[in-house]
Amino acid sequence: MTAKRSTSFDVAELAGVSRTTVSFVLNNVPGMSISEATRKKVLEAARQLNYHPNESGRRLSSGKSKMIGLVLLQSAEQVFNDAFLLQVLMGVETIASQYGFHVLLRHIKNTDHDEYSQLINENHVDGLIFSGPLQEDPNLLNLHQRGFPILLMGQMPDTGIPFVDADVERGAETAVAHLIEQGHTDIGLITNAQFRYSTAQQRKNGYCRALGKANIPVYEPFIQEGDYTPGSGYQAMNVLLDSPARPSAVFVASDVVAIGAIQAIKQRGLRIPQDIAIIGFDDIPMAAYLDPPLSTVRLPAYGIGWAAGEHSIRQIRGEEFKSQGVLLDTELIVRQSTRNGLKTQSQS
Repeated sequence: MTAKRSTSFDVAELAGVSRTTVSFVLNNVPGMSISEATRKKVLEAARQLNYHPNESGRRLSSGKSKMIGLVLLQSAEQVFNDAFLLQVLMGVETIASQYGFHVLLRHIKNTDHDEYSQLINENHVDGLIFSGPLQEDPNLLNLHQRGFPILLMGQMPDTGIPFVDADVERGAETAVAHLIEQGHTDIGLITNAQFRYSTAQQRKNGYCRALGKANIPVYEPFIQEGDYTPGSGYQAMNVLLDSPARPSAVFVASDVVAIGAIQAIKQRGLRIPQDIAIIGFDDIPMAAYLDPPLSTVRLPAYGIGWAAGEHSIRQIRGEEFKSQGVLLDTELIVRQSTRNGLKTQSQS
């Protein structure tokens, strides 16, 4: 009688962690905040069960096209400017190739028409991953209700659609709490995208929550929309700088958008962080080399893509999930753009 092969689920059960954590550890996915103790538990569980992840991937059931569609809902300009997205795409592609899948990248311009079904029918994809979903998208919801395997990188609350995301609300709250700890109370917000995107609303929720915990009222004129690009950050920051009650610090919910915001500040002859502090979001590679180096919240971009690809394949295989979604941790990265601000000045 042939012994039953161990699965990643068996490893996760023995180690007392999620299957996503098992995948990250055994495949050495970079940029993940996994403690050494957890890593050792997973490796020991895999050793005891004689589990090998790549063998599991090659045993994927046949009868599929082995194609995953990755749908980008941002505009072409937004995609081109999004340095964070490139790392996500690399994560999806890497895990897909390990399972023998190909990734079809498709930009959908108009969600008012059902281009999703056309994509499925014309390209014979087994599942779809959506990057940057809107808060409301009836065609996407209809696809989910029809039972087609779809996964979000981001979230559509109250829909039941499976997702992989970073805990961006908590990350945004952490960023604003850091500014408050530096002595700031007049804190602006420039979103990463328009509010019709759920990711922008999540970051605003975290911003408001941090202010509420510090008993700081939300001042609506301090909240401006970005649109994924440096140019949108430049325009939004100029609006804030022209405000009669100019903020002393700004949380920009995208490092790419923050690049334009920094330029606007410098053109006014203002110093960062002495005159106005700024903190970003994502920790793109360029963030550490801006002038000054940008404080930010690190998102595991590669890990989000990796987990999304793996969960999409598990959907295609017909596996059921214990929970609707996966939330990955974020990490506060403090650099010079928020140091030596109000707190230091008040001490001198």
